[in-house]
Amino acid sequence: MRVLYLLNVSNSSQLSADSGYTFADMLAPALTDAGAEVTVASPVPVGDTRVHFAPTTSPSTKYRARFDPGMDALVTLIRDRRPEVVVANQIEAAPAIRAALLEAGVDALIAGYCHYLPFSFTDTGVLELDPAMNDRGLGRSVLLAFAAGLAACDRILVHSSTAASWTTAAAARTGVDLGDKLHIVPAPRDVRLVRDPADITPPEGRAAGIYNHRLYRHYGTARFTRLARRLVADAPVRLTVMDLFGTRSPERIRLDSSPERHLEELATTDGVTIASDRGDRIRYRNLLASAHFGIAPFRPGCPWSMSVIDCQAMGLPVIGPRTGWLAEHIDHELLFDTDEQAVQIAERLATDAEFYLVHAKRAYASTADLTPAMVAARYLKAIR
Repeated sequence: MRVLYLLNVSNSSQLSADSGYTFADMLAPALTDAGAEVTVASPVPVGDTRVHFAPTTSPSTKYRARFDPGMDALVTLIRDRRPEVVVANQIEAAPAIRAALLEAGVDALIAGYCHYLPFSFTDTGVLELDPAMNDRGLGRSVLLAFAAGLAACDRILVHSSTAASWTTAAAARTGVDLGDKLHIVPAPRDVRLVRDPADITPPEGRAAGIYNHRLYRHYGTARFTRLARRLVADAPVRLTVMDLFGTRSPERIRLDSSPERHLEELATTDGVTIASDRGDRIRYRNLLASAHFGIAPFRPGCPWSMSVIDCQAMGLPVIGPRTGWLAEHIDHELLFDTDEQAVQIAERLATDAEFYLVHAKRAYASTADLTPAMVAARYLKAIR
């Protein structure tokens, strides 16, 4: 099977902060091991040289990635590679891919992977647009472009049951019948970030927590900041917050300056340390290994979090708000609705060794089916 994997890399200079690239870097070699001939069309190649590389230009903004698919380049690429399957990791690009296939005279299946949903649903079924995609009211247009992409795909892959439910509901509201196109295929865990729980030592009355998520406003960073202050003040906890971006370009700051503002606020909070992996996965592993537990993001529309999986594969229990995919995936004893509940859970992790070790093992076990080989098998089954 010849697979053309179209990958939008949002930040080529900070690949460690790009979950879509990390996904491809794990998955493409595993697909190759399973017998597929994979070409990744991307601004940067994946690490395995067996995976073919077709260089593309990185969109300058998140909106160009959705509304400017580059038809001329798509037609040329498709004529050159003659794929049997085209993977659209930007769902909104699927109609352009369909048109490019027609123009190139190539009959290929389009598989869309919903890495990111530009909407979420409340507990009462209200559709909410993601504020990250709603600058100057563009959110409704992004939603409709997403729905058009769903309609153009032959297969639609999502990370989780939560994502499947939300995608199905959004499609129905925009008049798109998904039929039997939808498949749940979670992302693979990073093979470099796996640790046997038997090697883990529980904290001895004081625990180190880590928050390894993007500091955008729409990730609920203000909500996390309030909790961070409570944890370091009221629980035997110290916190490390990851600076995943470093110095961002002026263009990205103009679109959203919230990461810089939140980082500055967190850096002045006693008991909170700011750390960077500097794009080095070994350094990142060491930062995770030095922690005792992770904290999930407070993003309402969270259909998946690779950073949560990173912690769990390292045997770190993750505490999180009872919302979205987090409520589906994280053990119920580690979910909270209030800051007070979060403080109590963190305190128990710090002081109750048996409780801690049970959840370290459960965290690791929750990622056992996410090896690249197992995910690749599910992926290939879904796109055939």
